[in-house]
Amino acid sequence: MSAFVYILCSRSGNALHVGTARDLRQRVEQHRSGRGGAHTARYRITRLVYFEAHEAMGDALLRERRIKRWRRTWKEELIASQNPTWRDLSADIPY
Repeated sequence: MSAFVYILCSRSGNALHVGTARDLRQRVEQHRSGRGGAHTARYRITRLVYFEAHEAMGDALLRERRIKRWRRTWKEELIASQNPTWRDLSADIPY
């Protein structure tokens, strides 16, 4: 896979972040170290709760834009469909 769409959440689950990355492991590490962006650093959004792989970056960017327009409840349902306990999926990232 060459691109990922991912959703991170804060420890409390109150704040969400949707993004794309070619190297998901590296991107998650950037968020955890506070270098992921002002929003994720400010609200401590570091737990990877959802990701999906795409063959092309263009497909991943299109999917990211669509998910970002969704209502929060739809995002929560998407996460719960793959990860009902909202556990951190960092260890499940494929190499």
